[in-house]
Amino acid sequence: MTSSSHHDRIAAGRLAREGLLDAEAVTAAAELLARVEGSEMETVRVVFADQHGLLRGKTVTAASLGSIFRAGLNLPGTLLLKDTSNRTVFPVWEGAAEGVMKTMAGAGDMLLVPDPATFRILPWAPHSAWLFCDPYTRTGEALPFAPRPVLRRAVGALAERGLSLTVGLEVEFHVYTREAANLGHQQAGMPGQPPETALLDQGYQFLADANYDRLEPIMDLLRRHAQALGLPVRSTEVEMGPSQFEFTFDPASALEHADNMIMFRTMVKEVCAREGLHATFMCRPKKENGASSGWHLHQSLVDGEGRNVLIPEAEGALTPEASGWIAGLLNHAEESCLLTTPTVNGYKRYQPYQLAPDRIEWGYDNRGAMVRALMAPGDGASRVENRVAEPAANPYFYFASQILSGLSGLDQGLTAPEPVESPYDNDATALPPSLIAAIEAFEAGDLYRRALGPEFVEYMSVLKRAEWKRYLSVVTEWEHTEYFGIF
Repeated sequence: MTSSSHHDRIAAGRLAREGLLDAEAVTAAAELLARVEGSEMETVRVVFADQHGLLRGKTVTAASLGSIFRAGLNLPGTLLLKDTSNRTVFPVWEGAAEGVMKTMAGAGDMLLVPDPATFRILPWAPHSAWLFCDPYTRTGEALPFAPRPVLRRAVGALAERGLSLTVGLEVEFHVYTREAANLGHQQAGMPGQPPETALLDQGYQFLADANYDRLEPIMDLLRRHAQALGLPVRSTEVEMGPSQFEFTFDPASALEHADNMIMFRTMVKEVCAREGLHATFMCRPKKENGASSGWHLHQSLVDGEGRNVLIPEAEGALTPEASGWIAGLLNHAEESCLLTTPTVNGYKRYQPYQLAPDRIEWGYDNRGAMVRALMAPGDGASRVENRVAEPAANPYFYFASQILSGLSGLDQGLTAPEPVESPYDNDATALPPSLIAAIEAFEAGDLYRRALGPEFVEYMSVLKRAEWKRYLSVVTEWEHTEYFGIF
């Protein structure tokens, strides 16, 4: 079938009629279908990034792909209502829900709308491909908490000010050998028992070439697959701890890099699993002599003429935009932690003298500060680096938090406080010490209620409070060691 024939059929379909696919997307989808039709493609994984930044969806045959662009794909709406254990934590069976939640009552369907620009052939499974989608209600209404659309709204708000955000990524993670998969029936559950692992290499040889050489086979495998997906890999590095890796990526737009981060994390886990390895983006794995992993986000602001407005006129100075942006990031850091550090585990990284922040502050080229300013006159790469996030964060929510926080600083005309030189020895406000403290700060703040609406705030609160409640219900090793013998 020709591209024009596909175009006519897609244009007559539900998604195009209802405006869920615009004219540009219809044309791109038609061209994609013509390309797939003449290829050896067998299946397409039609997926969306859920609230935790994990891909979910269905796999369709290549011959069925046209129907996805015409009518979308229906999936249970409860996929957006699950915590990290895969428990549905919203009352879908009570029948009393209102608003968009009412469309999910009774575990009803939601509608996935595909984005043809995200189509990627999988280099580790070349008969298959990814196609990312945005979730809507089954009637085609926007979902106020769907991650990809949330970021789009934030990007749009910044665009109204004549600005766009360019981001660069530094992502740390661990790769271990898998000793046992723990697939016994008794080991299943919600969640099941994690695999047993061992190190690929000794650690605390930061950026050591000898260690890199030992890890190069898996580094190269992951790099080649990332590049085959079109990800702009800049470097592959041996990080601080045992079996700890870091990949960095060249700058791109916020939406591009959010998609890229989802692809990268998923690719790393899937490729490693095929190789008998276990990759984890968990912030602080419970492994002896291990190190925490962070996710550093480099940010620069670009105006409508393509000019980086963070470039200072003089050494040690801040442009008004840089000052306002930094002030916004700091002012809203507490309430944003639920989006930058969404797990119980992530708060165990906020330790002094560990190349991680433990309080809300900024400094010039200071790796202990939460926000690190890297700006110089004439330097087109002038930027700020936020070091607050864990690598398990949902990139759509994380990037949206940065845009909305920085934009708030600009809109209010805020000015950055004085930079710090001793990041672990001052009276700056501490970052939230736990997930529940972050939840409470998120609920008490007004930024996300104003910018994204009360439904988004309520949704995130219910979701993460359910996770915290499960955490509190588990008796830990510390408690048993502390109390079992003496009482």
